Amino acid sequence: MAHTPYGYRIENGIAVIDEEKAEKIRLLYESYLSGLFLSAAAKKAGIEAYHGTVGRMLQNECYLGDGYYPAIIDKETYEKAEAERVNRAKKLGRIFEPKEDYKPTISKSFITEPIVNKHTNPFKQAEYVYSLIKSEGHQDGSK
Repeated sequence: MAHTPYGYRIENGIAVIDEEKAEKIRLLYESYLSGLFLSAAAKKAGIEAYHGTVGRMLQNECYLGDGYYPAIIDKETYEKAEAERVNRAKKLGRIFEPKEDYKPTISKSFITEPIVNKHTNPFKQAEYVYSLIKSEGHQDGSK
């Protein structure tokens, strides 16, 4: 069974707004957008929660309303809070942009001297063959 988000209650199988808690959600968004940090905004709104929980509450899209949950906040408020959250995270160095995937090039073509000696020990043979490599070739066979 899933958790019912703060600000709602279930009545006869239908999600309805708990107005007292919904007002706290609205005040949470307002306080956060006014510049308070997560736990201070929650405290001002009368919500006892850790900052991580408050952060997830601010990112919970069900507060916009969907097929099951009625809307508690408007889309503009949600988007402003999300933009502010991302902005603050960037300033604090908490958003890491993915680096380009490094894909090393693996040579499959080599220019070697002719193989003359044959060794019975495979390790010695490999060592000998590797010693004959003069340079890497290109895919088209050019130097």
